[in-house]
Amino acid sequence: MKLGTVGFCGALLMGLLLARGAVAQEADHGDSANSDLPATTPIGSGPFLAIMEVDRGLPTHTLYHPADLSRGGRLPLVVWGNGACWNAGNSFRWFLSDIASYGYLVIAVGPIVKRRLPLEPYAMTPLAPTTGMPPPGKLPPSESRSAQLVDAMNWAVAENERSGSRFFHRLDTSGIAVMGQSCGGAQAIEASVDPRVRTTVLWNSGLFREPTTMGGGKALSRDDLRRLHAPTAYISGDEEDLAYVNANENFDLIDHIPVFRAYARGVLHSGTYGERNGGEFAGVAVGWLNWQLRHDARAARLFVGADCGLCVNPHWVVRSRKLD
Repeated sequence: MKLGTVGFCGALLMGLLLARGAVAQEADHGDSANSDLPATTPIGSGPFLAIMEVDRGLPTHTLYHPADLSRGGRLPLVVWGNGACWNAGNSFRWFLSDIASYGYLVIAVGPIVKRRLPLEPYAMTPLAPTTGMPPPGKLPPSESRSAQLVDAMNWAVAENERSGSRFFHRLDTSGIAVMGQSCGGAQAIEASVDPRVRTTVLWNSGLFREPTTMGGGKALSRDDLRRLHAPTAYISGDEEDLAYVNANENFDLIDHIPVFRAYARGVLHSGTYGERNGGEFAGVAVGWLNWQLRHDARAARLFVGADCGLCVNPHWVVRSRKLD
C-alpha cells in the first residue's frame, strides 16, 4: 500500500478519536466519564447524539439509538452482552451510546439498573498456565443468558415490520452484529450461530481451553468456534488483560472465516469502555461496524492490509486472516 494511503488511514483513525474528544467537551454534563446522566441526555461523538432507554415491549433489555429517529437513514442492529454477564444494560453506557450516535440501534442485555457497577472485579485474576483457566470460583456468576441476545434480534426484526412501531421500517435488519465483553463475549459466540448475524466482535474475551459454562447458556468449547460463520474480530488489552491469551489462541484456531485480532498496548481487561464516549475502543468498534454492516470502504482501511490504520499505529498490535 502506498504511503499516501497509510497517511489517509492514520488520519481516518485519528479523526474518529479527535471527533470523540471534541464532542466530549460539548456534551460534558459531569465531572468525569462515570458521572450519572439522565438516560434521556443525548451523548456520543457521532452526528446523531444517542439516548438510552428501556422499551415497554422489551423490558429485559436497554436500547441505545439516535435521539431523533428520523435522521441517519435505516439503523443497522448491534446486540450486546455485558462483561461479567451482568443483567444491567447501562453498564457500558458510554461505549454503546457512542456506537449508537453513528446511526445504529444497539440493544444491550438487561434493563437500566441504579446500582453502580465496578467493571470486572476479577479482571486481574491470572490464568493457570496448564489449563488456561482461572482458579476455581473466580468465574463470575451469570446474571443473564446467551438467549437474551437472540431475544433482542427477534424483537428488533418484529418491530421493524410492525405497523405503528416507532422503528417501523427504520431498521436495517439485514445488518446485524453480535458483540460482548469478557463473559458477554461467550454469550456472543453462542448467539452468533444465528444465520442473521453478519459479524461478531469479542471484546476482552475468548473461549477457555476446557469446556466452560459461561453466560447462562450451554458449556462452550473451542470446537464451537467452528460454528461462527461471519467475519469475526477479537479486540483486547495487552498481556495484562485476563483475556489476552484466550483471544490469541482462539484466533489461531479460526481458519474458515475472515478473522481479525488486535490488542492495545497498556490497556487492561476493563478496556476503555468507561471513558467519555467509550475511548479508543469505541472508535475501533464504529470503524469495524461501518465496514461490516455498511460496506464503508474507507472504514475498511483501518483493518485491511499490512499498512492498515491500526497496523501502523504503534499503540496497536494487529493480526488478520482472510480479510483481503
